[in-house]
Amino acid sequence: MLTIQKPLVHGLENPLGLDVSSPRFSWLLESDRRGESCAAYRVRVSLSAEGLSNRDLVWDSGRRSGQSLSLLYDGPPLQSNTRYWWRVTVWDRQGKESESVPAYWDTGLFPGDWSAEWIWRSEEMKLNDFAYFRKSFDLRGAVARAKIFVSAHHVFQLFVNGQRVGGYGSPAPTGVPHRKYYLAYDVASLLSSGANCIGVTAHYLGGSGQNYVNGVPGMLLQLHVEHEDGTEQLVVSDLTWQALRQIPHRIGSPYQQNRRLSSIEDYDAALLEPNWLQPDVGEEHCSSVVLAHPSAQPWSLHWQQLPEAEELESIIPSVAAAPSFVNGEEGLIQVFDAGKIISGWPQLALPGMAGVTVRLRYAETLDGDGRVVHQVCNETSHHYYDLYTMHGRGGLEYWQPDFSFKAFRYVEVTGCPQPIEEGQLRICSAGTAMARTGHFRCSSDFLNKLYDVCLQTQRNNVLGQVVDCPHREQAQYLADTDLQAETLLYNFDAYPVLAKTLQDFADGQLEDGSFPFVFPSNYEHPDFFIQIPEWDLHYATLLWKLYQFSGDTGLLSRYYEPLRAMIEGYLSLVSPATGLIPVGRGWHISDWPYPTVEHEGEYLTVQQIKAWQALRILSEAAALLNRADDSAAYAAHAQKLQVSVLNGLYDGSGKLLHDSSGTTATHQGVNALALYAGLLPTKDREAALKVVAGKPWESKTVLSLPLLRLLFEEGLQDQAYHLLSKPDYPGWGYMIAQGAETMWEGWDDIESHCHAWNGYPARLLQEYVCGIQSGAPGFATARIRPFFAPDLDFAEASVSTVRGKISVRWERVSEAGIRMRLELPCTMSATAALASPSTRPITGLLIDGVEIWGGAASSCMPDGIVRCELDDSMLELELLSGRYELTVRY
Repeated sequence: MLTIQKPLVHGLENPLGLDVSSPRFSWLLESDRRGESCAAYRVRVSLSAEGLSNRDLVWDSGRRSGQSLSLLYDGPPLQSNTRYWWRVTVWDRQGKESESVPAYWDTGLFPGDWSAEWIWRSEEMKLNDFAYFRKSFDLRGAVARAKIFVSAHHVFQLFVNGQRVGGYGSPAPTGVPHRKYYLAYDVASLLSSGANCIGVTAHYLGGSGQNYVNGVPGMLLQLHVEHEDGTEQLVVSDLTWQALRQIPHRIGSPYQQNRRLSSIEDYDAALLEPNWLQPDVGEEHCSSVVLAHPSAQPWSLHWQQLPEAEELESIIPSVAAAPSFVNGEEGLIQVFDAGKIISGWPQLALPGMAGVTVRLRYAETLDGDGRVVHQVCNETSHHYYDLYTMHGRGGLEYWQPDFSFKAFRYVEVTGCPQPIEEGQLRICSAGTAMARTGHFRCSSDFLNKLYDVCLQTQRNNVLGQVVDCPHREQAQYLADTDLQAETLLYNFDAYPVLAKTLQDFADGQLEDGSFPFVFPSNYEHPDFFIQIPEWDLHYATLLWKLYQFSGDTGLLSRYYEPLRAMIEGYLSLVSPATGLIPVGRGWHISDWPYPTVEHEGEYLTVQQIKAWQALRILSEAAALLNRADDSAAYAAHAQKLQVSVLNGLYDGSGKLLHDSSGTTATHQGVNALALYAGLLPTKDREAALKVVAGKPWESKTVLSLPLLRLLFEEGLQDQAYHLLSKPDYPGWGYMIAQGAETMWEGWDDIESHCHAWNGYPARLLQEYVCGIQSGAPGFATARIRPFFAPDLDFAEASVSTVRGKISVRWERVSEAGIRMRLELPCTMSATAALASPSTRPITGLLIDGVEIWGGAASSCMPDGIVRCELDDSMLELELLSGRYELTVRY
């Protein structure tokens, strides 16, 4: 019998503000029986949980045949700000029925539902501005249901009757006016009949920084209250709201980085009226507000499907190796070590001393005197700090500068007249709230450390968007996101944040189809008026990876036009004489950092390969979307470009591509990319592979990924595993051997020490050492291809897919035996290929303890085994869902 788990709407559990017209329902199935599947399903929707049983339905899909684990709503138009309940029923192959528990989703506000106005504290626009808003109001009776919808530019923190509501970094960055996120909170438990008060602190950056759009400052809030007697009340941001006259945050403080991503939080606690969040604060503390949002430029409001940031870990730092000391000018100086680089902020709990200002300065590294360097990553900055001035009203004072993410390992504290004791300073690691879903462990402490360091790096670099690094740039690049995508998908509930990247760049797409080099960004500012053509082309591979993982053709449909427009832009540049795309505009990057690919001449080979990949993806997407003419046209363009590449850039005698049209250099990574993509002639593939594999490792971060994939998938696993795990320079193992707790930007101990695009070894360990790979979109089938590394006694991994968790564990049971435990979720099948881990042939196979091959082999194949083929060196099986134990003798 089937059981139903994780009923989700749009991939979310009981979302509070979904504002799409056709939500997507999904669920997982579990069964103790191998090969069990769903024969039919049915989804019902009602306005109450009880209505799902008594047929008081808004929509009934009816019984539908098939094994689908998702369904789009196709009922009457949904009402805004309404709770809908739903339930899925499934039938197994024997006709037995199972039902999910009732689940719900709340709709958000639709464009015509907003009565609130954007407000700000004054007409004057200032850089690094803060506003403290409040609204007192009376409720007429007991509250049955209450929902706040709120946004700000750039971020807000919300309080209801003195209690903090929500997470951090909200709303996530977007490109206004195309898109501005709002959030929804259920606040019924915080409100009561009589006097109530809402408070909002809002921060506007301005300054044309790299990773956001200036826009204008503003805050928007709408509270809907339903009373138990059925009456309703509405509280909205408008000119009746108040702003505090005196606030603790200094307005106009310096930016912390050269790229103007965040400002110093300079906070004087004595300036904050203690009762500002109470209904009856004195009028002398408040002033009127103004309307902020210009009606000529309305922002498109959308509910934020991406989770907010949350506190992930609280660290008690150690005192750094250098002793605390007293400097005549700065007084007591103390340096603390979090033990690793984190994204987040410090948390103070200090005995109050009126007027004392504590400075908290951040860095990845220390100087020769044991003090933090005055740098953000590798860029000089004397402003990477925050300031707290105590009010001294008695007792401990608590504060954390949490309006922005800092990235650091070390904190230098000055200005505190007394030594900070253990527990008075904590380090809060924070980032977007993604559930951890993946796993890897093995017998090598070194590889376990490598995996953990990769995931810590990845955690640090999801901050309302996928960023390249959490300190210097904190920006969303297409190539960086693409390199991080599978690590995120294999290890976190990361689909929403990756889909956001596609939407962000669709919003920021330029008229010629290309993209800004980062987005959101103040692209028109001279500092950031940059394009990277090779990065544009990662839009295609990122979209395809998300489709392959999810199986959602709706994703392809949503982003087909941005992809097509980008491709058409590059096709318009093709030279009629050569059939190749010329260098043209922008900053070209074939590999990074410190690349050795030659960029001489008019045509760059990596750009051609990535354009060819994008054309093939677009053709396949068009076919899936029943756009046959488009599919044929882009397939023809891909074929023409391939011919042109081989005619103009290929060395037929050496069987390799030149780096570019102006050089005879044949870079290892360039050709690894071409081989992995399948661009080189089939007849030359074996010879080219031999040359590429025999070259010294010259690829950097970007081109090392296709190199490793190529080696793993073409029978050169030993060589790929060596590159992945070796402790000497260059490579990821070298970083670990040097004590790195997060991955560096490149192979060298310079610049960024926390760059997530270098975290892909984590997913390679899961994909190739344990062998968990997708065999069809949405993991309809899996490929199990473990590499029994000679220095490992065991390895295990799990990956949560849209069909459920798939897990693999293999271990050596003797000098001549491997045991593998495999679990496939319902509706997933798999093909497993198990190679002999030695030069000896495979001599026997046991499945669940029953000998199938060799010795006293059984003539009966166990349930769930569809096919079993064995030769001397390779065992191949086709399996249905379920749990298996396989033992291979050799």
